[in-house]
Amino acid sequence: MADRAETQTESLFGAEELAAAASDAGARIQALRREIEHHTYLYYALDAPTISDAAFDSLMRELRELEAAHPEFYDPASPTQRVGGYVGEQFAPVVHEQRMYSLDNAMDLDELDAWLGRTKEALGREVPLVCELKIDGSSIALTYEDGVLVRAATRGDGTTGEDVTVNVRTVRDVPLRLRAEALDGIARTGSIELRGEVYMPKASFEALNAAAEDNGRAPFANPRNAAAGSLRQKDPKVTQGRDLSTFIYAVADEHALSASGQWELLEWLREAGFHVNPDVKRCETAAEVHEFCERALEKRQSLPYEIDGVVVKVDSFALQAEMGFTARAPRWAIAFKFPPEEKTTLLRDITVQVGRTGVLTPVAELEPVVVAGSTVARATLHNLDEVRRKDVRVGDTVIVRKAGDVIPEVLRPVESLRPADAVPWEMPAACPSCGAPVVREEGEAAFRCISLDCPAQALERLLHWASRGAMDIEGMGEEIVARLVESGRLTDVADYYTLDEYELATLETGRSKKDGTPVHLGSTIAAKLVAAIEASKGRSFARVLFGLGIRHVGKTTAEQIVAAFPTIEALSAASVEELTEVDGVGGIVAASVHSFLRTPANQEVLQRLAHRGVNLAEEAPAEEVPQTLAGLTFVLTGSLVESGMTRDDAGARLKAMGAKVSGSVSKKTSFVICGEAAGSKYDKAVALGVPVLTEQDFLRILETGEAPVAPEAE
Repeated sequence: MADRAETQTESLFGAEELAAAASDAGARIQALRREIEHHTYLYYALDAPTISDAAFDSLMRELRELEAAHPEFYDPASPTQRVGGYVGEQFAPVVHEQRMYSLDNAMDLDELDAWLGRTKEALGREVPLVCELKIDGSSIALTYEDGVLVRAATRGDGTTGEDVTVNVRTVRDVPLRLRAEALDGIARTGSIELRGEVYMPKASFEALNAAAEDNGRAPFANPRNAAAGSLRQKDPKVTQGRDLSTFIYAVADEHALSASGQWELLEWLREAGFHVNPDVKRCETAAEVHEFCERALEKRQSLPYEIDGVVVKVDSFALQAEMGFTARAPRWAIAFKFPPEEKTTLLRDITVQVGRTGVLTPVAELEPVVVAGSTVARATLHNLDEVRRKDVRVGDTVIVRKAGDVIPEVLRPVESLRPADAVPWEMPAACPSCGAPVVREEGEAAFRCISLDCPAQALERLLHWASRGAMDIEGMGEEIVARLVESGRLTDVADYYTLDEYELATLETGRSKKDGTPVHLGSTIAAKLVAAIEASKGRSFARVLFGLGIRHVGKTTAEQIVAAFPTIEALSAASVEELTEVDGVGGIVAASVHSFLRTPANQEVLQRLAHRGVNLAEEAPAEEVPQTLAGLTFVLTGSLVESGMTRDDAGARLKAMGAKVSGSVSKKTSFVICGEAAGSKYDKAVALGVPVLTEQDFLRILETGEAPVAPEAE
């Protein structure tokens, strides 16, 4: 409770009633619970507290003491039970009552007007709309049974989330029990699922990161990540200390309430005890919607929490049902996204980063500046041509933003503020990592270090090997790999399979505690890393080939090569000519693979991988699969919930029947298979007239071996 009113006034129960209840412990406990719930409601739902922090804490202290002395009155919905001692298996899956859809975006007012026009046309008239701030946090679903909180789940893939009930119970503005006054608004008995956003206030985020740096831990990138990470803590006491808050704004099934629309729902949520954002408006015209969006953008920086836009919804639930949904989003709502926030800062230097294939990338080293909720100190400049096109120079004042509010980028210099001695930047002639000559091949934008002994390339290759698309060694991130390289424990990918728990546990992270002693990785993380390394031995040969980082060999190319040469012995013996016979492998790729496999140092690494049990052969299918899908190209998007397959697994099943699986939709695509929360590929398929299949259609293909007949193009 904030110190907003120092006088204890307007108690729900009078002093005489509380004194009388003291003679009966049970009655006193119940009275205190109601009193505390009342003041929690005043503070969070109405933003109108009537007692001080100290007075509130005094009530809580008395209740804890009474409950400890009288365990027979235990109630899981008591205000004292927000943090329990139990830490369960994290995190059990939770199937949402109804799917938690994404929202389509309007990136500017023209796109917003286009949606308003479509809505008016669909409904035959202009209808009332509700405008709400789009909170930049982590979505949550809260389930109440008979008015008591029984479950909290993350959004997950929209259909299935993770059970974070124990942690959400620690969030002070989440009611453990709905207020009795609101229960009459529930149209049916049983459970009700309510939805909203968990967020971390800006001030709390800054304090959390300051504490992290003091204790030698990496800071969070932004408040949204901090909120999501705090929800998924194994110890609920950690979550409790993170100062999370919520705004609740939706119900899974509108028929569960007597409310007729979004505006009435928000009123009911306040009455029920939820923290509802006060900055909402019911608009009758498009002009009012515009005004709300413009005002929200103006006040964005002054708010104590992060927002990234405005959500506009058709108010009436009946009209929402009439408009329905697309495969990924409701037609009756739109998210108006704010334009990327732009800031100016000083370009202190342009450094060069060397990638795993030797490519030199210029990087802008910036005077740190807060953009879209997080501090930006570096941004890629891509290549020399891009540096010249933007004409950015060391010493310039530059305009920076985050593309999509995520990726930092330098837009342009403020030329009027350019120092007189600023000169155009040039790519160095020698590699900054190893000093070897830098070359630029004809027709390429990239400059490249051609030394095989370049230590920077070694680090990037090691990171690539551990990445999700390759060997997927979970937890083996850049910081740990860099420390292992510095300590001499990792020089090539085969060294991963010599690491043990002790040397990982004692690895210094490069950070120090307040007393100056180094922070070590620790036994818990070490055990997980060793388990992840062991699991990676069973990855497919195609992923191994991709993980080796051979130039020009991407994931799909690796799969095509392994399909033709299923063992390392067969592949190593293949000539350049034989490799070029593989579909999708040209002369440049074939020469790159051939050269890599014939290099003695690389052969030695492969031998060590084999000795350590890493899979270097593709398992032959038990029986030949008929190639009934030959000539067809599929694209997969969204989550395959019913089958539980990853898109990689699904793609492999299709390829086994002769299909080609692509990562992008074009006019040549035969079918797009859409799972839950399908993205922009669905929209592109519709725009191009490419047939769209559901997950059930996909499973039918696997069962029958036959694809639906695609309609003839007009």
